[in-house]
Amino acid sequence: MHRFYRCVLRQPLLPHPMNKPLSYKDAGVDIDAGDALVERIKPMAAKTLREGVLSGLGGFGALFELPRRYREPVLVSGTDGVGTKLKLAFEWDLHDSVGIDLVAMSVNDVLVQGAEPLFFLDYFACGKLDVDTAATVVQGIATGCELAGCALMGGETAEMPGMYPIGEYDLAGFAVGVVEKSNILTGALVSDGDVVLGLASSGVHSNGFSLVRKVIDRSAAALPTQLDGMAFRQALMTPTRIYVKSVLTALSRHPIHALAHITGGGLLENIPRVLPEGLSAHIHLDHWPRSELFQWLQHQAGIDDHEMSRTFNNGIGMVVVVPAKDAQACMATLREKGEQVYQVGHIQARGSGSAVVLH
Repeated sequence: MHRFYRCVLRQPLLPHPMNKPLSYKDAGVDIDAGDALVERIKPMAAKTLREGVLSGLGGFGALFELPRRYREPVLVSGTDGVGTKLKLAFEWDLHDSVGIDLVAMSVNDVLVQGAEPLFFLDYFACGKLDVDTAATVVQGIATGCELAGCALMGGETAEMPGMYPIGEYDLAGFAVGVVEKSNILTGALVSDGDVVLGLASSGVHSNGFSLVRKVIDRSAAALPTQLDGMAFRQALMTPTRIYVKSVLTALSRHPIHALAHITGGGLLENIPRVLPEGLSAHIHLDHWPRSELFQWLQHQAGIDDHEMSRTFNNGIGMVVVVPAKDAQACMATLREKGEQVYQVGHIQARGSGSAVVLH
């Protein structure tokens, strides 16, 4: 899981006579620290094992066998990062939850195709490896995989001196899921009269943090101590909610027509991605409670409802479109599985209007 690549030279080169020999560690890459991290990671990854895993950490590639219950399996892949939320993790020394964000951003995207996430790979890049920090991040990744029911199969830890400031790192994640070909969700079934359900977010999730950080800078002299019953920093760093298990249960019981993961672009730009031509979603902003966090962000940024709804998830992290006759039963299932669910709108013929209309 922690690999470095060496150049192969055609002729042996002797050390410069005026200088002592240079090791890889002298150049800023500590292989021993990388090996120590791998040993720390192994038990974390072991807790995420599931059916289909054929290989553990340490190989050149991860092997996974598709579940045999699928007759016409289609693989669905997704990749994402955590964005500038990481800047706050560095500044506040809070690294325990960004790994959950990393997993959530990819598995929630895979989920909206109707797919069950199978396995996850991560990429951790830094200038100088801090084993404790990296292990904390990976523990979050493993926790996210457990919440999503997928296996942490491996990844790469890259120590690249000069590429990143000391104390900073970057993350990327890659998820692969599977869906029965006949059950792929494309949005084609969405119809006039369908109901739009909204699943509550756990906060800002992992989008809009460039604006969040500007708001914090502007308000630095008078930041609130608490928001929504949590310490201010914790309220902002709460990880992205993972909707996989609850939504997969709902998919197995109800005729869901479409799902939309509300990420960058908010409600206004993500819902249209699953709407057929000629239909629009009418969303009522007063149909779900507005958290203190989003109220504070909107007030401090001085932006209107439209801008809020195209920047942040605004309290809704996943949208579920269902036939009207199935809406109540679907809501009951999602609540049974731990979601806060609201009937936030409906689908109707668009005419000359926008794809999403806010009320």
